[in-house]
Formats: sequence, C-alpha cells, structure tokens
Amino acid sequence: MGKTKEKTVNLTEGSVAGGLWAFTLPLMLGQLLQQLYNVADAWVIGNYADNASFAAVSAGGSLTFLVVGFFNGISIGGGVVISRYFGAEDHQNVSKAIHTNVLFGVTASILATIVTVIFTPAILVWMQTPENVLPYSITYFRIYFAGISMIILYNIFMAIMRAVGDSVHPLYYLCISSVVNVILDLVLVAGMHMGVTGAALATVVSQGLSAILCLIRMQRTGGYMKIHLSKLRYDGPMMRRVLYQGLPAGIQNSALSIGNFVVQASFNAFGEFAMSGMGAHSKIEGFVFIPIISISNALSTFVSQNLGAGEVERAKKGAFLGTVVSMGMAVVMGMGMYLLAPQLIRIFTSEPQSVEYGVVFMRTVTIFYLFLTFSHEATGILRGLGMSVIPMLGMFGFWCVGRILYVTIALRVIPDFRVICWAYPLTWICTTAIFSIVLFRTKWRAG
Repeated sequence: MGKTKEKTVNLTEGSVAGGLWAFTLPLMLGQLLQQLYNVADAWVIGNYADNASFAAVSAGGSLTFLVVGFFNGISIGGGVVISRYFGAEDHQNVSKAIHTNVLFGVTASILATIVTVIFTPAILVWMQTPENVLPYSITYFRIYFAGISMIILYNIFMAIMRAVGDSVHPLYYLCISSVVNVILDLVLVAGMHMGVTGAALATVVSQGLSAILCLIRMQRTGGYMKIHLSKLRYDGPMMRRVLYQGLPAGIQNSALSIGNFVVQASFNAFGEFAMSGMGAHSKIEGFVFIPIISISNALSTFVSQNLGAGEVERAKKGAFLGTVVSMGMAVVMGMGMYLLAPQLIRIFTSEPQSVEYGVVFMRTVTIFYLFLTFSHEATGILRGLGMSVIPMLGMFGFWCVGRILYVTIALRVIPDFRVICWAYPLTWICTTAIFSIVLFRTKWRAG
C-alpha cells in the first residue's frame, strides 16, 4: 500500500525564523478556528436567545477547561516525547509513543464522559451559578460532556500530527468543522430555537468531525503514524515517559481551572450581568490568546525536536525569537482592546450593565498582557526542555492557590468587582518572575 505524501515542517534544519513561522502559522489559524467555535455559540445565543442562556454558555469556560485542559496537557506532553524521538529519527519509538498516546486517550475518554456527566450539576451549584441560569448551564454542559470523548481524541490526534511536524492537516480539518459548527448553530439555535441544547450539539458534532478526519489522515499516511489495533497495548516505560511530560501539564491546566472556578464564583455572585460581561470579554480575549498559545505550543515542539537532534544553539535561538515576537503581538493587541473595550463587549451583549462590567475587567487586565505572554512562552520552552514540572508548580502556586487566597481575603476587605479583576495581573507578574529565574539558570542539553 502506498503512502500519502506527508506535509511536514523539519524544525531541525534551515532558517530558524522560517521554520518556526511555517510551523506556527497553521497553529495560529487553527486556534482562530477553534475560537470561532466559542464565538459562534456566543454570538448566536446572544442574539437569538435570552441573556440567561448567554450567561449559561459564557460562564462555563473554567469548567470545560478543567476537563479538556487536563487531557490536552497530557496530549501536549505526549507530543513532546514523540518530538524528541522524531528529532533523533528513532521511528520505532515514535510509533510506540503514538500508540501509547492513543490508548491513553481512548481509556481517558470513557472515564471522563462518565464522571463529567454525573458531577456537572454539583459543580455548577458550587460555582454559585444563579438559579435562573442554572438549568440552562446544566443542559449545555451535560450535552457537551456527553461528547467529550471526541474532543479528547481530537486533541490527542492533533498533538501527534504536530509532533512530527504536520501542523497543516489539523488546520484543514478545523476549517471544515468550523463551517459545520456555524451552520449547525444557525440551524439549531437561530432556526429551530433549540437554545443551549442546539449550541452544545453543534459544538460536539463539529469537534467529532475533526477527530474523525485526523484519524483518517493518520491511517492513510501510513508508516509510523498509522494506528494498528494490535499495537494498542500498555507499555509501562513509554507510558511513564508520556505521563512524566504530560501529567504536569494536565495538572497545571486543571489547577488553573480550579483557581478560575473560585474567581468565576466570585464574579457570579455579582449576578447575571457580571457573568455575561465577563463572558463577552473572554470571547474577545480568546483571540489574543491565539498567537500566545500557538507560539507556546510551537516552541515545545521546536525545542524538543532540536534537542533530540543535538541542535542546542538552534533551540535557544528559536525560543528567544518566538518569545520576543509573541510579547510584541500581545502588547499591540492589548492596547487595541483597552481603547476599544466598549465596542468589543457590545459585539456579544447590548445590556448596559453587562457592557459596564466587561469594560472594567478588560481595561484592568489588558495592560498586563506582556506578563501573561511571557508566562505562556516560558511554559512552552520548559516543556520542550523536558521540565514540565516547573510550569506546573508555578501555575499551581500562583494561578490556583494564589488566586484563591487573594480573592477570598481581598473580597472580605473590599467587596468590589474591581478587586476580583486584579487576581489575574498579579499572578501573571509572579509567574513571570519565577520562570525568568528558572530559564536564566537552566543548562540546555542535547538528547
């Protein structure tokens, strides 16, 4: 059987800037399309349903990230392992690592579906979701989590393809699924008036399509990327390598969500207008995260592949370049958001009180995006270095525990909405300081 020609980027040869950009651009476009999933849901519900429905969909970002972020972190860690073997041209271990990741994804999907569907109502109540919003939230997230297996498997397949330098095909499949998502939103929510039920179904179906298309591509490509049922078996040493790199990233994402749960609960206590204002901001901010997260993920692969190939100085150059470029982008976009805050919030909600809350938050955090960006890029670099535990500890200590302590104590002293907003920039500054020290002292080694 012939093999499909692979479209991959060799990150260990040629121009550092050219290779990094060629690999990052599809990631950025992919992040943009993923953000469109969320924006399509929010825009359609915000314009064709009531404010309670919009608040229900908007306020659950921390809940979905708790689950999806955990498994996405592990898939990224697994991708680092694959990248290292790929850079060293050890195709036997590349194949073994791929099958280990897929087996983990299948097993985790089953467990995640059962747990999340059962516990969603209790978590939403714990988050102090207002009574008029709670029924909509339960409906949306139970449907969403019933299809969580497709989302987890898509992240696994996408991480595998990117680890071997193919960031293009996942982009193609996201284009297709994004179009499907928008069409289904318009049909189910705007046309059939299914509200949050229609929005959740649109997201699950479109994400499932992405996973299926990725799997088909891997099977048609052949070679070490092809999934063989006979090779889907537990391999202790490889699983330990995957979990060593991925579990800290997964815990980091979940810890971030737990910290955001507490912060979100504090926002929820101010009512549905605060919730919808924050939800509108989060949709806008998602676009700022596109270059930040994309470059961070690219740096993990770039650094890992080059260290595997023995190209230490090349790995350092790529890390420096990616960080500087992303920080510059963040500053420019942050300034734009600060100046256009009212207009941006009104894209998703026209309620004056919601707009007021959204503008206050946006103008508090955007001037500190420089620190947020460095924290994310440093995380990507440290993962590529095989030091996933460091960003996990930093994020857990500041973005989880630090935020919880700050919000709990500060609100008792000054019960004001603005006090909660400062939970974010303060923790970004702290992690920037810690990660700067770690990177300055770290000795980069090949292999």
